Amino acid sequence: MLSFQPTPPLDTVPAPPLHFADRTHQMVPSETRALFSMAAREDVVSLAGGMPSPEALPAQALREVLQEVFEAEGASALQYGSAQGDPVLREQICQVMAAEGIGATPDEVLVTVGSQQALDLVTRVFVNPGDTVVTEGPTYVTALSTFAAHQARVVEVAMDRDGVVPQALADTFALLAAEGRPATFFYTVPTFHNPTGRVLGADRRAEVLEICRRAGVLLVEDNPYGLLHFGERPHRALCADAPDGVVYLGSFSKTLAPGLRVGWVRAPRAVTAKLVLAAESAMLSHSKLAQRAVSRFLDTRSWQGHLDVARSLYRGRRDAMLEELAATMPDGVSWTVPAGGFFVWLTLPAGLDARAMMPRAVDGGVAYVPGTGFHTRGGGRNVRLSYSYPTAGQVREGVRRLSDVIRDEAAGGRTSRLREAVAR
Repeated sequence: MLSFQPTPPLDTVPAPPLHFADRTHQMVPSETRALFSMAAREDVVSLAGGMPSPEALPAQALREVLQEVFEAEGASALQYGSAQGDPVLREQICQVMAAEGIGATPDEVLVTVGSQQALDLVTRVFVNPGDTVVTEGPTYVTALSTFAAHQARVVEVAMDRDGVVPQALADTFALLAAEGRPATFFYTVPTFHNPTGRVLGADRRAEVLEICRRAGVLLVEDNPYGLLHFGERPHRALCADAPDGVVYLGSFSKTLAPGLRVGWVRAPRAVTAKLVLAAESAMLSHSKLAQRAVSRFLDTRSWQGHLDVARSLYRGRRDAMLEELAATMPDGVSWTVPAGGFFVWLTLPAGLDARAMMPRAVDGGVAYVPGTGFHTRGGGRNVRLSYSYPTAGQVREGVRRLSDVIRDEAAGGRTSRLREAVAR
């Protein structure tokens, strides 16, 4: 006769031990994300997050576009889609890239969940644990997180006011090859660089492409800000002059709406084929509804007109920040002058540390991103300031508050104590 043992209550069964993969030990929160809760205080002006302005988001147009998509396509817009992305949208993306001189075909394009997923897929396809990725120093903070998650070794190359230094890049490639650990790819944000706002000069672009070609190193061009220029025309993309040696990452997050999470990667066909397989295993397919919304916006609204409005808005806020920096910052502080994008890169006086100063800044009513997060090491005197999200008035107030904090820190905290004494 069979007998059954009673099942013990679930709360008495010990949980199995957790054995995380080795790669998870490299996963840490980014400096930017960690600041969001702190910067969300109502009494704090945040110059930290690189988010688009709410005024630059075409909310009403997108509401109408979504309604039109449902009226025209019905439930089919809610179905699964292709892992490579909507074919009409891929053709439109080729037209968007043409503004920067890129000649591409839809079969070279993969639609992704923002350009961040594009970078993750590229890293997944090319990087084995221990492989070397070369970046600018500083570089996009979440790119460093992506490379760390894939257990890559990151080597930084110096920048100056005109972007990455070509000779330093060539020397780095040569040294890595001599060590038997050649670079897998060179990751760059050449246009309105995050975090510095710099642009890789036109002459240097050709030189960097030639250095990568001679070294046999793939170049990954991350370009979310390229169309947000404050001049007459966009800069020519690196991909435009070396399509076989460049993987290009683009996004509608900064130019249209980040909540749609629509980006893309353009690569040689053989690379795109591998990326499609990687994307399929990661997500099966991207949101068809989001893709159709972007596609209809591009088809029925003025894309150029929308960009013109956004550029004018950001140019005004950039000007407000630069004017207030010039008017209020103490001696010993310097900063970049961006010609587009979202960011100013500020250098503190000698002896000050941006990370150590952060609590004092928040107490003083302003938030920023310390430069340390954009380096694998060092960068303690730098601060990334973003003018994209706050209003022009808030930008000015935030800079004034930061100026007070820097002046106080440079004086060893004496300024704030004297003010408190006078107030009493």
